[in-house]
Amino acid sequence: MSAWRVPPPRPGGLASNAVSDRYGDIFSGHPRGRRKAAPTVAADRDLVVEDAATGYCGAVVGFERTYDGDFVRLEDGRGRTRLFAMRESAFLIDGKPVTLTRPAPAASRAPARSASGSTKVEGLRARTARASRIWVEGVHDAALVERVWGHDLRVEGVVVEHLEGLDNLGARLAEFEPGPGRKVGVLVDHLVHGSKESQLTRGLGEFVLVTGHPFIDVWEAVRPSAVGIEAWPKIPRGQDWKTGMCRELGWGTPQDGWRKVYGSVQNFRDLEAPLIGAVEQLVDFVTA
Repeated sequence: MSAWRVPPPRPGGLASNAVSDRYGDIFSGHPRGRRKAAPTVAADRDLVVEDAATGYCGAVVGFERTYDGDFVRLEDGRGRTRLFAMRESAFLIDGKPVTLTRPAPAASRAPARSASGSTKVEGLRARTARASRIWVEGVHDAALVERVWGHDLRVEGVVVEHLEGLDNLGARLAEFEPGPGRKVGVLVDHLVHGSKESQLTRGLGEFVLVTGHPFIDVWEAVRPSAVGIEAWPKIPRGQDWKTGMCRELGWGTPQDGWRKVYGSVQNFRDLEAPLIGAVEQLVDFVTA
């Protein structure tokens, strides 16, 4: 008996691929019988899902990886936990099947830094001010200290006040009466050996610390590159320093010059090292 053979298609008949093109894939079954792919959902912590097979409902509290694949741990309303395999369409959310996936790991982020370079405290609420104080010579000094160290000072509860001239230091100290828990840190311009400033800041007691920088004015403690110049010009003695500086640089009035200097300072990198070190010393002293 000869083997049964499939007869070849008759001339002009339809080949099997032509039938598939015209009627779809006739071997895949009726479209209504096919299972739709369930959407994938990241199993973030505290997401509430239902296990489709058992009806167990709980919140995501963790994961475990085993030889049999990934499992999610769910915690029910009574605090009991169970593990469930993270298989396709294995869970329900609002009655609809989903496939759970592990959430993507959070990108590591370096801690935010304040303008002084310290770790920034998010959601900061300024603490009650300490009795100790930092005094500076003028409003420009105070503004630059606030611009760079303002965040740190609010964290520590330190108030910065300006003296309106170093000549007022003695009277202000007599009025303030420094003592334990009531210290004064003083930031001085042009604090060099033999200067008037060095003579006015001697022998002030253990509760007063004087630090400073060697520059004639706090403007000079800003790096020249920050304000777009190669170097600060030398102003002859006897001339008002700020007026002469603005004339040499073509900055207009001292008020115009200050706006340029202040606007150029964004963080500690825009300041010279002697000023940075002097302020850091004072902050440590009054917060110790």
